[in-house]
This record gives sequence, structure tokens and C-alpha cells, in this order.
Amino acid sequence: MPKINESKILIIATHGYEQSELEFPRDQLRVKDATVHVATPDGEAIKGWEGSDWGREAEADLKIADAKVEDYDALVIPGGQINPDLLRVNEDAIKLVKAFHDAGKPIAAVCHAPWVLVEAGIAKGRKMTSYHSVKTDVINAGAHFEDSPVVVDQGIITSRNPDDLKDFVSKIVEEVEEGEHARKAA
Repeated sequence: MPKINESKILIIATHGYEQSELEFPRDQLRVKDATVHVATPDGEAIKGWEGSDWGREAEADLKIADAKVEDYDALVIPGGQINPDLLRVNEDAIKLVKAFHDAGKPIAAVCHAPWVLVEAGIAKGRKMTSYHSVKTDVINAGAHFEDSPVVVDQGIITSRNPDDLKDFVSKIVEEVEEGEHARKAA
């Protein structure tokens, strides 16, 4: 079983990510000595969204297309309205999410990011939560919606909004330390 301080976590995001939903998990996992990389569509820095305007930049470590599932222990997808909407139409991002799923590795999606899980076809039959405006999409994808701070189903971790980030990160740590998850097909 991997310990969090020996793990490598990948965050995938693009412009318009919810500032706290990328920074809080990235920084808290690094405080726990996990290696955390950020992958973006072009491998370049991305700009966040905070409140009602653009926020700070996040440095990128690699392109999403260059990320290899075997190099990481878990995948984290921040929300915001813009970021997951762009990622769910990014072929490389969807392929990567499916690869993490098929490998049984934890996948964590917060706020609007369950849209990406829906697009990857891994929501059906799972217990999930999301931001309230995404609830109908999650249900229509065949997931069992729960209005809870964090919901886990076979290593698929979902949370509703920035208020849930402490629970979200705690569950990421727990799931990484449990190791790979045998999954039935979505």
C-alpha cells in the first residue's frame, strides 16, 4: 500500500479552474510530501478563476497528452465552470481519465468536474456528488446522486464545492493509501 508521502498525484486542468479547487488539493497534498504535478492541454501555465474574475496562474509540469497513468497513484480534477467544460471536450483528458479508471487508481473530481467523469463514461451506477447545477447531468449519466461533502465509490471521489475541500483532500489521501481499486465496469 502506498503512503501519501511516497505517492505521485496528477492534477489535470486548463484555464478557468476554480482557484481554490486546484490550489488547496495541490498545496495540501504537497504538505503531506506527495509529489504533485499539474498537466495542462499545452503544458503551459494556466489562469484560474476566483470570485467573479480571473485569478492567479498555476504552473504546469507537463502536457495532458504526455501524462502516463503508470507514473501516478491518483488523478485530481478541479472544478469551476470553465475548466471541466473545456476538459470534457479534450480527447487527451478523456483518454487519461479512462486510463486511470481502467487501472483502478483513485480519481477525484470536485464541483463541476464530475462533468469530465460523465463524458469519460464512468459515472453510470456509481454514487457521486457534484455542484448543484451539475446534479441533473450526473443523474442523467446513471449515477446515484448524494448531497454530501464527499462521496466515494470504488475509488471515485467526488465533492460539491470549495467548502468541501478539507474532506475532499482527506478522502484522496485515504484512497491513495488503500491502493488500486478493483472496479466493475461503469
